[in-house]
Amino acid sequence: MKYSEARQGRVFIIRLEDGEIVHQIIEQFVQDHAIERAALFAVGGADKGSLLVVGPEESRSNPINPMVHELYDAHEITGTGTLFPDDKGKPILHMHMACGREENTVTGCIRNGVKVWQVMEIILTELLGNTAIRQYDPQTGFKLLEP
Repeated sequence: MKYSEARQGRVFIIRLEDGEIVHQIIEQFVQDHAIERAALFAVGGADKGSLLVVGPEESRSNPINPMVHELYDAHEITGTGTLFPDDKGKPILHMHMACGREENTVTGCIRNGVKVWQVMEIILTELLGNTAIRQYDPQTGFKLLEP
C-alpha cells in the first residue's frame, strides 16, 4: 500500500447538461478553476451510446485488452471518482459508474465517453496539501496513482 494525506479545499456543486461528455467537461472545469486534485461523486442519467470500460478480456493477460460496453438506452447512474494530474500536469479523471435500467445494471469506467441524459449532478471536493500524481506504468499501460 502507498498513501499520502490531503486536506479538504473548496466544494463545488455542478450540474452537467444533456449531451455533455462527463470526463471532458469535468477535466475542463478543473482547469478553469485551478483545481489540481479532487474527489467527486455523481447522480443522474447516462444516455444511449455512452461507453463504459467493463473489465479486461482476461484478468491476467498482457497486454491488457479492455472490454467496452455501450448503453442501449438511457440509464440511471451513480458514480464516484478521483482526479489527479498526470506527470505532465494534465488533470485525469478516474471515475466508475453503475448504470441501471429496469432490473439490469452495468458498472464500469467512464473514460471512453459517458454522455449525460438530461441532467447529472456532481459534488466535487478539492484536495489540498498533496502532491499525488498519475504516472504511466509500462507493465499495465495505465496511468497509476502515485500518492
